[in-house]
Amino acid sequence: MRALRGVAFAVAACLAAIGIAHAQDATTLKKQMPGQWELSTTERSKTCVVTLKGDAAGQGFKLELEPACKTALPFTKDIVAWNVRGLDIVRLQDATGEAVIDFTEVEAGIFEGLRQGEGVYILQDLAAARSMAKSMDQMIGDWSMVRGNGQPVCGLTLTNTEAGPDNFQVFLKPKCDAAIAQFNPTQWRLERGQIILMSKAGEAWQFEADDNAQWRRVPDTADPLIMLRQ
Repeated sequence: MRALRGVAFAVAACLAAIGIAHAQDATTLKKQMPGQWELSTTERSKTCVVTLKGDAAGQGFKLELEPACKTALPFTKDIVAWNVRGLDIVRLQDATGEAVIDFTEVEAGIFEGLRQGEGVYILQDLAAARSMAKSMDQMIGDWSMVRGNGQPVCGLTLTNTEAGPDNFQVFLKPKCDAAIAQFNPTQWRLERGQIILMSKAGEAWQFEADDNAQWRRVPDTADPLIMLRQ
């Protein structure tokens, strides 16, 4: 019995510690969130600036939405406050405290939320979001695809012409390698630091920037495919 009491005490202590850690994490998140954030579609075709505040407001905390929000993202008309729910959910809520949209952190300073029937939305630090927009502008133009040995296999042009929600048109130049011509990407987007090329068939290739300012297809292979800015 004494041994069982010891085990029970240890379990209770462990659970208490977990509870404290959860409380601390939620408290930390509440302290970190106040400031200016950008609420947007995944590729920022529609954006809205949200200012989260630390002042209590009814069942949550105060926030301000810029006037353009209701036009860009109509669901924001119901948002009147924000809060942290559970361990790590950032909630933008209505007057009754119900979620208009819940966000969870997927990368440092980047939160994702899903609205059923609409899709995924991103909440991220405003300065970082604007830096990303500048980066996207730098992607526009002509590129060359080469193999790991430097042999050119295709040329392509990334444009800023919209091609459906959050995507933009891409055009292949003549005389591409057979595998790339068969893939035949027609759309692209910049997502979480990756260039995503997409075909009509729904296939997607991802490219990540490496230490040499080149964009390598991932996952990497023994014969890598690399995109170079022209």
